[in-house]
Amino acid sequence: MSEVLDLFLDLAAVPSPPGEEREVADRVGRYLRDLGLEPAEDAAGPAIGSSAGNLYARLEPTGAGEPLFLCAHLDTVPPADAIEPVVEDGIVRNARATVLGADNKAAVAVMLEAVRRLLAERRRHGGVELVFTPKEEVGLLGAYAFDQSRLVARVGYVYDQAAPIGGVILGAPAGQLLELTFHGRAAHAGMEPEEGRSAIAAAARAIAEMRLGRIDDETTANVGEIAGGVAANIVPEWCRVVAEARSHDEAKLADLVQELQDAVTFAAGVAECEVETRIRRQYRAYRFARGDRAVSLAARALERCGFEPSFSLSGGAADANVFNERGLQCVNLANGMAEIHTPDEHIAVADLEAMVEVTLALVEAAAA
Repeated sequence: MSEVLDLFLDLAAVPSPPGEEREVADRVGRYLRDLGLEPAEDAAGPAIGSSAGNLYARLEPTGAGEPLFLCAHLDTVPPADAIEPVVEDGIVRNARATVLGADNKAAVAVMLEAVRRLLAERRRHGGVELVFTPKEEVGLLGAYAFDQSRLVARVGYVYDQAAPIGGVILGAPAGQLLELTFHGRAAHAGMEPEEGRSAIAAAARAIAEMRLGRIDDETTANVGEIAGGVAANIVPEWCRVVAEARSHDEAKLADLVQELQDAVTFAAGVAECEVETRIRRQYRAYRFARGDRAVSLAARALERCGFEPSFSLSGGAADANVFNERGLQCVNLANGMAEIHTPDEHIAVADLEAMVEVTLALVEAAAA
């Protein structure tokens, strides 16, 4: 069994839904200390509602060259069952009907193994920094809480794109979250329904009025949560809806959010309900050119490892959004994981091993 596979199987077997990253953070910290590094954990955990903060470690440069930072997140989407990673025909899957956690523990394992190789093989480099974040899956919260001034490197990478190795993400969307609470009037549903004002009916009308799904090539919208009411025989007095909108174009995003708000206001008025609307920005969009330093280094490293670089935009956000918003160059690279966030999530052993080589090639390219 390869080192990176063994490490990935160990990490993947530890449940770490957002906010419950403590055990996997401890394992990562022990691994780094066993390599002779001194990982530091910040105080972000309590501030963002997690059992663990951001982990940071640094390899001092052993030669000339540009320093790089590598970032991966410790949390996964919540598993619905136990996690029992198994290897079948060179593919790692979960034996149980829930997520594997390759998103993003495949990246964690790859980065740790690459650092082990750098140290064991005494490779020359211009400095490597590692950041492992909690609560990425629920709004990039760990990355936003991380003090980026700790980083010496101005160029970095995350491996958080479910696509074949070679994929280089040139841009990701901005996102806004809408939390909507409809307030109606309770009444007995059998005896005095006309006295009630159904908050659920108001929410349903609002959702029916919304444009959802893929709006255009750059823009999407989704209603992901709805909850309300107390009992079947009571006209529901409240209903809460959580929706999101994303776009690579900030102006389109603003227009879409206003459109969603208009649908909510109209529906509440028709149903004679009131509505509280809370809107917050989740992350900003970014866009790279192929000639930008971080992109050209990635392309060079991929080519050295026998992969043809391909360039695309992503519909999803990652910790890269945060670092780019703060003035660094951080590129998201595809790492071979597939069908993430589903019970069919999997990754090939060969892709785990190949991404270790890509990481080493990135460091070598930066040192050159």
